[in-house]
Amino acid sequence: MIGRDEELHTLRGLMADAAAGHGSALLVHGNAGVGKTALLRTVAADAAESGFRVLYTSGVETEQWLPFAALQLLLQPVTRGVKNLPAPHRLALSGAFDTTEIEPHIFRVGLAVLELLADAADRQPLLLLVDDLQWIDSSSRDVLRFVARRTGDLSILVIGASRIRFRDSYRPSTHPDLCLEPLGRTAAADLLDAGAPGLPPPVRALVLERAAGNPLALVELPKAVQSRSAHMDDLPLTERLEAAFAARTDSASRECRTFLLALAAEPTAPLNRLLEVAGRLSGTTVSVDALQEAVDAGLVTLVGRTPEFGHPLMRSAIYTRAAVADRLATHRALAAAMDDTPDRQLAHQAMATIGPDEELAARLERFADASQARGKVTAAVPALRQAAELVDDARRRTGILVRAAELASEINDRIHTQMLLDRADMDVLGPLERARLMVVSDKAAFEPDEPNRRIHDMVTAAAGAFDAGDADVAENLLWRAAARCFFQDGDAQVRAQAAAELDRWNPDPNAPHVLTVRAYTEPYRDGADVLARLDGLRPDRADGRILHFLGSGAMVIGDTARATRYLALAAAAWRSQGRLGLLARSLAGAWPRVYLGQLDRAREESAEGLVLAEETGERIVWLGLKATAGLVATLRGETEAAARAVRELRSHGLFPGMPFVTVMVQQIEGLLALLDGRTTEAFDLFARAFDPADPHYHSVSRWLIAPDLADAAVAAGTVDQARELLAELPELALRLPSEMMVVAQAYTDAVLATDDTAEERYAAALTAIPAGWTLSHARLHLHHGRRLRRQRRNVDARNPLRAARDAFDRAGAQPWAEMAREQLRAAGESSGRRQANTGEQLSAQERQIAELAAQGLSNREIGQRLFISHRTVGAHLYRIYPRLGISSRGKLAAALAALHEEGPAVNSSAAPE
Repeated sequence: MIGRDEELHTLRGLMADAAAGHGSALLVHGNAGVGKTALLRTVAADAAESGFRVLYTSGVETEQWLPFAALQLLLQPVTRGVKNLPAPHRLALSGAFDTTEIEPHIFRVGLAVLELLADAADRQPLLLLVDDLQWIDSSSRDVLRFVARRTGDLSILVIGASRIRFRDSYRPSTHPDLCLEPLGRTAAADLLDAGAPGLPPPVRALVLERAAGNPLALVELPKAVQSRSAHMDDLPLTERLEAAFAARTDSASRECRTFLLALAAEPTAPLNRLLEVAGRLSGTTVSVDALQEAVDAGLVTLVGRTPEFGHPLMRSAIYTRAAVADRLATHRALAAAMDDTPDRQLAHQAMATIGPDEELAARLERFADASQARGKVTAAVPALRQAAELVDDARRRTGILVRAAELASEINDRIHTQMLLDRADMDVLGPLERARLMVVSDKAAFEPDEPNRRIHDMVTAAAGAFDAGDADVAENLLWRAAARCFFQDGDAQVRAQAAAELDRWNPDPNAPHVLTVRAYTEPYRDGADVLARLDGLRPDRADGRILHFLGSGAMVIGDTARATRYLALAAAAWRSQGRLGLLARSLAGAWPRVYLGQLDRAREESAEGLVLAEETGERIVWLGLKATAGLVATLRGETEAAARAVRELRSHGLFPGMPFVTVMVQQIEGLLALLDGRTTEAFDLFARAFDPADPHYHSVSRWLIAPDLADAAVAAGTVDQARELLAELPELALRLPSEMMVVAQAYTDAVLATDDTAEERYAAALTAIPAGWTLSHARLHLHHGRRLRRQRRNVDARNPLRAARDAFDRAGAQPWAEMAREQLRAAGESSGRRQANTGEQLSAQERQIAELAAQGLSNREIGQRLFISHRTVGAHLYRIYPRLGISSRGKLAAALAALHEEGPAVNSSAAPE
């Protein structure tokens, strides 16, 4: 290749890493004709010479709605390995590729594909090449994304090529990417001279100017430049190339042109069928001579027995520049020849139709119904889109588009969801369709701006749906509006509107969604009643939906112990079903674990949840989990990780409109300042979270910061200001007697107490604060010990300081543990620096794997639980054993138990005062 030395060096480096067992993924993106396909072909040849097995697939525009079409092509060379997979994986792949079976959940397919490829890569390194990623069907794209994220411990390199740079909203890029730029002037000239030597200087200069460094243009434009028309100079480069390709068919025979149009309309059809269709259209027998003519003209290549266009632009040039009548006739002929593939037959019938056709539209809707019933939602969406185009009635057309958008949203295809929504005619929507559309748009493109107006509109639409007789849609939309009341901290007016609408429906007061809506909307009005009703519920432990409702409702009002219990059960249910998006939501239960002192669990769950949230596009969940990870890092003394999390959060597009996470970031920054001794700055940061005019204020979650505010106030000498900020706490704690509010009131009462009442307040607080809030107990002991030291009661101070030190050590809250040690030393008791145990050297995922292996789970069972390859599990265990000082799996349980039992300190002894 000319002019691509740097890019090839990068790709060859990734191949070397993959051959050594350190796989990765890379996206190559750039404009049409810039050389992406040529680069992939060169890499494929290099890989084959280096001992790789190369698997290849490409997106085809006409197949982007066929579920798993690209994936099936990619896996053909390794399908013999399917028989060696466990039964659940075999069933998942069978369901994905068999059009008659019910389609399994996408991530079950993803895990099965990962295991199939991991087994193959254990024998020979794999290079997966995916060209024209922008046209890959969404099912294949999701599976490939799943696999690409999990190649780090495998000999697998995934390289995709796309005209579009796919970006995640949460960070610049989940995987590295390589932007393929046009060639520089010297390389462009070299390429032109290699392909078209001897061009007259004026022509050569013109081609270099028009090509602008585009390699495909440098190859193709010389073939057309002699016969170019005047207007061609004004065309954009892509259209100029298409015109050049189309011009090359002018001298072709009629049979060849007909064959090429059939191939352009159905690029994956077998050769014999294409020749048959071309014969019908031309009224004569079309032989392979037509194919050979196309090959000789450089328009088509043969891959085995399959004809393929040399470049996607050739296909679009031939199709778009054909006469409309010829295109329609070609689709009719293809439909007539495709009795054995009814889905493609129906698609061609629709594409051959101009104007309304109610009967065909009804057939397309029935096909969508059948596809949806089998779980093949990807196939249902285009059928509905085409049906909408064939319907004359505007309201019915919009209803079909809303349904198509609902299904596109269900498979997380946000781009097509938004395109379908944009085509809906808002003026003809009835109340039910309007509510359904709002549900879809809320899922597909969360709008953070003007939250109160948005909540008001959603509640109004929910009321319309309820009055129209669809309680399910109404409940869904009202729940979403209520959730915004928490996430975006809706004002009192919209909170009251949502709660009043729920009351108007006279619902079952114990229904999980009712309790959740009430917790989200009016926590201070309904909080005590919600807590009492939660006490009386005994939900089904296998019903993930109900458990998640109850857990999230408990979480937002600060009922932390119940929230973690219910969300853990919900996570287990979603995990068993392979529902990764819902699992990410339930792993948000890592947040309340922080306040319960379960920092290890919170770290593990937030790390896993972040990966899944990125993978499934759960942007709001990502915000909460990233903030939780930052809070855990702060409490563990990992200041760089905490600061990095804050930067990532503040740069996120949704952050400014999400007070539920802005208040968490304020807590992180305040704690970083407090633990660093910047006490006045810390108090100011915490105080801002109590100012309703500040963007970091949240009317409910601020109370989780109350203990931090009190700590900073004592250290900074601003106790009176803190008391003013907390003035409404006693009344609100009576109205919402959740654990969060009990802790906020008891803790601040003790820490901010005057010396004459302090002992009584400390005792009362230690009794009032729930036993599970271990960090709050430890922090109270630390404050108590400090106060006793200030009163020169050093001997009395030692007991609470020891209790604080030991509790902080157990939790892994190292900055506070060191504070307790310093206070103990000042109180006359030496307390050696804690020695980090080896378990703290494990990453969150390694800790998970070690715990599961110690419970007796096999590598495959662990892989299925964590949605990674069993070979990745094995690689992790190989690294874990030496860190724990063991050599085999059988010793894991004892090693982990020893970690839990390790003493918190070394060299502790009392010294006389």
